[in-house]
Amino acid sequence: MASWSNVEVLPEDCVCSILSYLSPAEACTFSLVSPTLLSAANSDTLWKSFLPSNYHHILSRALINPLPLQFSHHHPHKQLFHALSHPLPLDGGNKIFKLDKSSGKISYILSARELSIAWSSDTNYWSWRPTPESRFSMVAELRTVNWLQIEGKMRTGDLSASTKYGAYLIMKVSSSRAYGLDSAPAELSVAIGDKVVQRGKAYLCHKEEKKRIMERLMYGNRCHMLGNEHDKEISVPLKREDDDGGWMEIEIGEFFTGEDTDQEIKMTVMEVGYHLKAGLIVEGIHVRPKH
Repeated sequence: MASWSNVEVLPEDCVCSILSYLSPAEACTFSLVSPTLLSAANSDTLWKSFLPSNYHHILSRALINPLPLQFSHHHPHKQLFHALSHPLPLDGGNKIFKLDKSSGKISYILSARELSIAWSSDTNYWSWRPTPESRFSMVAELRTVNWLQIEGKMRTGDLSASTKYGAYLIMKVSSSRAYGLDSAPAELSVAIGDKVVQRGKAYLCHKEEKKRIMERLMYGNRCHMLGNEHDKEISVPLKREDDDGGWMEIEIGEFFTGEDTDQEIKMTVMEVGYHLKAGLIVEGIHVRPKH
């Protein structure tokens, strides 16, 4: 049976190769076991294996250099990994890239400017404005529309292979001029290539208690039997963890990236009930690993 004493006699590059099958967090934990594992866990060769294979291309798209002006030449890839575990604006600031510090998995946030939003160029329907709570220079606010369609696209090749991901619409609701967002649920879908892998429904805001009471009074048992039971299967916006900007999120769906594949991912939120709605503020779509 293998023991840690067996590991002690292995060359450091072999130990690094073994540790590369672990997550960064696991490698750091094993570094506490022995001096040999500590040396291997600090090896720049190991930390290079935790970086995305296309990290040079990612750095070329960065809005700012993620590395400090002076850094250790002994461990540049380890330092780069830690730099990339913080949000990094890409592509003119319209996307945000980040590595999960524990797993090394890739996540992206696509700004509203990166999304395809129906009628968003018409100021009668949408307005674009800056807001201090946003990670991006502009957000999209719905003025009024009866056809709502928001679509984000990216490639599986831009994400970590063989990983379960979730796609989330980052949004909030205007406190002064919102209406119609809870009249009917939006249709949600995620497609990989030409195949829809998940569908769902969500209200774009929480129903007010007054409206719930009025529905029960007006429709009585029929509302209770049909509507309330149906509503149990419909999502609502949830507060984002570690987000001080007051943003909410709606899970559009989840998907799995294969091994050595590069297909288009299409994430869609659509509500076409033909009733007017307003007050939805869209920051973007977050694509992140599911743990």
